[in-house]
Amino acid sequence: MKKCLFILMATLLVVSCGPSKTAIEARKTFKGDWVLNNITYPNNTGDFNVTLFNEASAKCFQGSMWSFVSNNNTGTYTLQGPNCTSAGEKYFNWSIDEENTAREGGYDFLLKPTDENNRSTTGNQGFRINLVELNETSMTWEQTVTLEGSPFVIRMNFTKL
Repeated sequence: MKKCLFILMATLLVVSCGPSKTAIEARKTFKGDWVLNNITYPNNTGDFNVTLFNEASAKCFQGSMWSFVSNNNTGTYTLQGPNCTSAGEKYFNWSIDEENTAREGGYDFLLKPTDENNRSTTGNQGFRINLVELNETSMTWEQTVTLEGSPFVIRMNFTKL
């Protein structure tokens, strides 16, 4: 009887530690190639010199190509443009934030820059991004930072290729 109880508890532990249904569906939808069409700053007007992911100007990211691999949560993006000093292919790891998948207004995912050998390029630090919209054809990210003591939202709109 104790052996059966132990097996049952071990099975429940394994099942309960798996990813949520929301995270599984999101991984499937992320999979593939995307283009970052535009970057906007809701509720703000004017020109802003924004650097994304401590990498390059937001202008370099517009039109960038992104590829997400869902079976190992890795990906790449390619920056381009005549004034982009960081042009070329960049690597990252990503994951769905299991703690906040049911939060109002979407959920968060984490993006960590790496090199081609999957080693962190930022001292094992990454970026928390709010996934506002995700469907089979489009995706919208928002990242909130502080500008002059107030929240400043950076919105990135993607379409799937």
